[in-house]
Amino acid sequence: MKTSYQGMRVCVTGGAGFIGSHLVDALVDVGASVTVLDDLSTGSLSNLAGVQDRVRFVRGSILDEESRRRALDEAAVVFHLAAYVSAPGSVKEPMACHRVNTEGTLAMLESCVAAGVRRVVFASSAAVYGDSEVTPKRESEPILPCSVYAQSKAAGEHLLRVWNHVHGLETFSLRFFNVFGPRQLASSAYAAAIAAFASALLEGRPVTIFGDGGQTRDFVPVANVVQCLMRAGVRRGASGSEVFNVGMGRAQAIRDVAAIMAGILGRRFDPVWASPRPGDVRHSCADVGAARRSLGYEPQVSLEEGLRETLAWYQSTRAAAAA
Repeated sequence: MKTSYQGMRVCVTGGAGFIGSHLVDALVDVGASVTVLDDLSTGSLSNLAGVQDRVRFVRGSILDEESRRRALDEAAVVFHLAAYVSAPGSVKEPMACHRVNTEGTLAMLESCVAAGVRRVVFASSAAVYGDSEVTPKRESEPILPCSVYAQSKAAGEHLLRVWNHVHGLETFSLRFFNVFGPRQLASSAYAAAIAAFASALLEGRPVTIFGDGGQTRDFVPVANVVQCLMRAGVRRGASGSEVFNVGMGRAQAIRDVAAIMAGILGRRFDPVWASPRPGDVRHSCADVGAARRSLGYEPQVSLEEGLRETLAWYQSTRAAAAA
């Protein structure tokens, strides 16, 4: 991929966020010319500290036409990661989620065609499958969104398919399963499970587990997600609108992951049990066979490796803040 991206102009929306900043790091490392579009509502410039002198940063919303125009100038490939990212939050703030995820994606696609962008890689979500009992999830399964967030991601996929059909825009929708890693926010009331578990364990608080903890998730280290994004950005021979799962292909019970994390830190595992959250699904596991065959995707970082790296990052961040 080093040769493929060398000198290529790309835009990453949400590039100062958790996944986006890791992608930006990787793109810069292989010689891409990167523009980041981010309004910093959830992202942070500190996430780009290692590459800030080597990227072009446009502070603005994907809902703002002038910001989109500036960010897309001469871009060949766009990685569209900017989003309202909470399924439980979308139950309480449906219009906010709809505006950013559905209207924002529509606006981005319009601007991409106007700017002459060749390819869009979209961050979709496993949430589109809903609470289906079928596992593992395959891309051919029906999508049954159970939250406004999930519906908005499904709408984004459909919009990409339309723009491919009408305008010939090459599009990929990558259905991320439960991504975790360094830089993931742990401060939100809707923080992802691993980020919330890490925060509690490091602060000496009991871990809060919603429901009985038997719900399963395909937890995937962010490095593996970045690998798949990078492969989709330069996949040869793409002309249609394609959809791929991105996960590990293995599911873990949430309570078991929390126990593993406690073990890594040498902490006692004594969770607090809370009521199930609205909008959450019971079981989720990816079939990643299609991504393997079409993109050459192969998870390189194991679950435990990812957990150790993530916990080390949270520890170092806490130490730096306390210094």
